[in-house]
Amino acid sequence: MNTELKDDYQKIRGNGFGFYQSQNGLIEVSGKEAVQFLNGLITNDAAKLEENSQISAAFPNAQGRLLAVVKVMRHGDKFLFETDSMTHEKVFQNLFRFTFAGDFFVEDLTENFRCFEISNFKFQNTGANYIEFQSKFGKSCFVPTDSAENFKKELIEQNAVGISDELYEILRVENGVPKYGVDMDETTIVPEIGIDGLISYNKGCYIGQEIIARIHFRGHVAKQLRGLIFDDENPEIKPNDEIKSLDGKNAGRITSVTFSPKLEKTIALAFVRYDYLAEGTELKAGDLTAKVKNLPFIE
Repeated sequence: MNTELKDDYQKIRGNGFGFYQSQNGLIEVSGKEAVQFLNGLITNDAAKLEENSQISAAFPNAQGRLLAVVKVMRHGDKFLFETDSMTHEKVFQNLFRFTFAGDFFVEDLTENFRCFEISNFKFQNTGANYIEFQSKFGKSCFVPTDSAENFKKELIEQNAVGISDELYEILRVENGVPKYGVDMDETTIVPEIGIDGLISYNKGCYIGQEIIARIHFRGHVAKQLRGLIFDDENPEIKPNDEIKSLDGKNAGRITSVTFSPKLEKTIALAFVRYDYLAEGTELKAGDLTAKVKNLPFIE
């Protein structure tokens, strides 16, 4: 890790904060039948969402596999969706196809805003009106495009660190945030990603609900996303490496790897098979030993 990257990391994990300009998308859903349509598409319950509050939700397919993870916020009779860049178009098309079926309207607002992911809650903006979503990273602020440069200037004036792609990846893994296309994709069954509060098991039917509910009420997931902490200082591990139990049985696979300066260890996100999910379980990746860690690595 170079000196500049290390300094920026120490500021963020110390008393400072940082910002990352992401490509996250923003979609607005409205109409008298919005709740009805949304509850047929997502894993969480839009009907229980209170004004200016938010939930996380997944879009599953008919087999209960993951199309996207989103955050949903209610503003009056409208719902705002934050998507990541990988699944933004997929979410929009998934919603838009129902606009011909009833009083249900979908608008992509992404081009009107710029998204700043802020690493914690220290920043207090005095100017721009923006849309804010809470996250494990801190918060995402969707700022109107014409106010974005002033917003960024104010961040810098408050000594915020500009977060590079490399630093963002370290913080993302430390915070236990899975990335679509890296740690999860359309082969992932929704409960396997283990995000708290992602699924309502009390609401009505939605696409993929039967399989997701069956896993919850009749059994358990075959595997789930966990952290791994390696003892070796510079282990030769990479995404898709197999992990095994101490007696040589398949225990899962690694999805993301980074070095955590705070823990002074190499850490990884991995799908771990059910029998080995308990925190502290020792596993092997090649000749290297790792211990299972509940996410996040750093609170």
